[in-house]
Amino acid sequence: MKKVEAIIKPFKLDDVREVLADIGITGMTVSEVKGFGRQKGHTELYRGAEYMVDFLPKVKIELVIQDELLEQALEVIVETARTGKIGDGKIFVTDIERVIRIRTGEENEDAV
Repeated sequence: MKKVEAIIKPFKLDDVREVLADIGITGMTVSEVKGFGRQKGHTELYRGAEYMVDFLPKVKIELVIQDELLEQALEVIVETARTGKIGDGKIFVTDIERVIRIRTGEENEDAV
């Protein structure tokens, strides 16, 4: 099993959720996060004063999926979240050693 963490632009969340559901991935955790990479923030004008916004709003989607779905999931996330502009985000993939469903005690694939 793999854990996929995708950090994307907030307005792309519904589209990404829909395409993941279309390939059979229904469970996910979504968090509102802030950060910056190469974008390094941007400058905004507020009441005539210019100020720097260092941390930009993003959404982090976390999925734990079976290995067989990994490549398809990554492909649809990239295709759907891409705008072609700086700040589209990143995807991180890590191995999952063990999963336990608290309510039932089920483990690993049965718990996902």
